[in-house]
Amino acid sequence: MSDPATQALQPRLHQAQPGAGTAGANAATVGSGSGNSDPVRPGLSQQQRASQKKAQVRAFPRAKKLEKLGVFSACKASDTCKCNGWKNPHPPTATRSMDLQQQAASLSETCRSCGHALADHVSHLENVSEEEINRLLGMVVDVENLFMSVHKEEDTDTKFLSMLEEEIYGENSPIWEADFTMPASEGGQLGPAAVSGSPSFSKAVNSGSSTGGLGMEIGVPEPIAGEKRKLPEALTLEDAKRIRVMGDIPMELVNEVMMTITDPAAMLGPETSLLSANAARDETARLEERRGIIEFHVIGNSLSQKSNKKILMWLVGLQNVFSHQLPRMPKEYITRLVFDPKHKTLALIKDGRVIGGICFRMFPTQGFTEIVFCAVTSNEQVKGYGTHLMNHLKEYHIKHNILYFLTYADEYAIGYFKKQGFSKDIKVTKSRYLGYIKDYEGATLMECELNPRIPYTELSHIIKRQKEIIKKLIERKQSQIRKVYPGLTCFKEGVRQIPVESIPGIRETGWKPSAKEKVKELKDPDLLYNMLKNLLAQIKTHPDAWPFMEPVKKSEAPDYYEIIRFPIDLKTMTERLKNRYYVTKKLFIADLQRVITNCREYNPPDSEYCKCANTLEKFFYFKLKEGGLIEK
Repeated sequence: MSDPATQALQPRLHQAQPGAGTAGANAATVGSGSGNSDPVRPGLSQQQRASQKKAQVRAFPRAKKLEKLGVFSACKASDTCKCNGWKNPHPPTATRSMDLQQQAASLSETCRSCGHALADHVSHLENVSEEEINRLLGMVVDVENLFMSVHKEEDTDTKFLSMLEEEIYGENSPIWEADFTMPASEGGQLGPAAVSGSPSFSKAVNSGSSTGGLGMEIGVPEPIAGEKRKLPEALTLEDAKRIRVMGDIPMELVNEVMMTITDPAAMLGPETSLLSANAARDETARLEERRGIIEFHVIGNSLSQKSNKKILMWLVGLQNVFSHQLPRMPKEYITRLVFDPKHKTLALIKDGRVIGGICFRMFPTQGFTEIVFCAVTSNEQVKGYGTHLMNHLKEYHIKHNILYFLTYADEYAIGYFKKQGFSKDIKVTKSRYLGYIKDYEGATLMECELNPRIPYTELSHIIKRQKEIIKKLIERKQSQIRKVYPGLTCFKEGVRQIPVESIPGIRETGWKPSAKEKVKELKDPDLLYNMLKNLLAQIKTHPDAWPFMEPVKKSEAPDYYEIIRFPIDLKTMTERLKNRYYVTKKLFIADLQRVITNCREYNPPDSEYCKCANTLEKFFYFKLKEGGLIEK
């Protein structure tokens, strides 16, 4: 049986973390990002950082402790007040160490949200012991630490998907050449994987006509759950198999590998409910949809047709989820948009009840859709629902020939939207959306461009299979190569990129440089040496090169070598050049760039050293172009 203080604090701790706004994607952000070390203080784990934070807050004076707990305590001034936590009327401008630097607020200080005093929020804590106060503060620190960990998540799949997205969005990408895959008009698709859809997802509200608040879109063929996307009638399966590019892997080998990775007796085994540590973010949600645990419906209100009770109940559920997860948004405003016939909502249904959704408004004549609200209820987060919701929304819009999303995201939602392919780089011209979408103060406008050839709900599954195939092909190739070469050591010294041809044994695998690459790299090592020697001499005589002539002395900058992992200077580069370390121009350019990068990382942007670095960088890139070492 917990005491009243804990009961009063507990509901607030179970809510979504504070600070949601605009699209509210913080409620839908997925993943369990943890990170092993603190990026602010290298070497400290998250657990150590949390312990230090707890020790700090427990050392606060009583008034400061009550202020911190008040943020998580509902207002008790009256039964009608719905404020779920005290908001400082004078919030600090800085976030780091603000608890230590900011003076404690007075108990008479009014809440920015409800106008009641701080004392009304912490009245239940007046007679609570210091030990119990410290225990509650420890819970608060754990919640804050978990919140920061989740929203700073960055995993390898995110980076892989970003790289893949850059490739497939590129206009010159060979993936989309006509002789590589099916033309867009013929419904081309990535990979041979089956793409499943939900029958319930096909339901949508049409502003022109709807039945019972939920209209069936006419003329849009919907896939049957579990059914593969069909090839065009003019293209047989055998024809599809023949679509090849020069140097492609034989289809027989691919089929053999596919049989291996899907064989229950093989090492990798079949797809099961037990997810690996490297499973895609939306893997759980996709499996639950396949088993019928969750459903996705596009729903909306209608003023011209008879109301459908189930749809109205779902809309009420969505209004509750958005209101609970987005405390900064007025409830009346949320209700008005959710029930507005011009807005639709992609609802996530589990066990017959709404647990999340994305409210949006389509502008077909302008070629884009505005995402207004996006949230998943707090006890259903970190399961991949947010990602799977967005993927379904993307496929829905591709069917309706709308290929751009626009949304205003607050600081907590930006991370979620970036993972879903959104960018701050707006390609839609301002004249197309100006006056159409709502502007939010303190929020960032973000855009997502959709590719009609991508099956978004199955993309991570396709990538997973592709990774498995590549891994198996690499293993087969490795088994054919007997000679083992020593590993590369240049990366330990800070080199980030080297030419492929410089990797020992790469040519023995059958790799050959392209004709374009052959022209670029100098074949004569003596010629390269003389060119680099001349260039380095010019750089060393530049008037702004003086800060970089020799290694940084520890007596002048005691913490330099703790912050800069891979130090480099012009004296070290001269020694490397004499020892014939720079076998390619890329190695030389990488060291030059690292001189500049290290300077910017250690010194303030407006310092004299950074000004010298900026001038020197322009100079040596001009000389590199002048000498033909890089393209102009």
